[in-house]
Amino acid sequence: MAATGEEAAVMDNICTTPAPPTDLKLTAEPEHRRHEPANDATENPKAKRPSNNNDGGVETAEEATEPAQPDINELCRDMFDKMAVFLQGELTATCEDYKLLESMNKLTSLKYMEMKDISINISRNLQDLNQKYASLQPYLDQINQIEEQVTALEQAAYKLDTYSKKLEAKFKKLEKR
Repeated sequence: MAATGEEAAVMDNICTTPAPPTDLKLTAEPEHRRHEPANDATENPKAKRPSNNNDGGVETAEEATEPAQPDINELCRDMFDKMAVFLQGELTATCEDYKLLESMNKLTSLKYMEMKDISINISRNLQDLNQKYASLQPYLDQINQIEEQVTALEQAAYKLDTYSKKLEAKFKKLEKR
């Protein structure tokens, strides 16, 4: 995706490197020359200024000189290379995260489809059971009626048994007389 607006301006500023000033020394000095004291009179004409003061015991201040800097362009190039590697790693990690999320979404979608199929099968089986129960309902009603009749018949049998015992007791009583 291309950068727009402020992002594009910032990226343009980052990508363009300013030209080095012409009065700076951009080449690195050899290692043995960095640690040697500089000959102020020959290498840096500004380092030691002649004193207009006639005091013999007063020292004059010398301008501090920095050691030679390594090539700025090389350092910038190195920094941009390392930044590119870092950003590439960040983008790769983000891309991998999105791939993981995509696979997780696909698996979740498949699980939901399986659950949908299972719920459809359960619903279909429940409808079948309800239809079978409805078709068995007249038989169940007949069973309930038969059970009620059996209960009534059982009660009648107990009454008849009780009555027959009373009759038998009366008959035995009459025979003894």
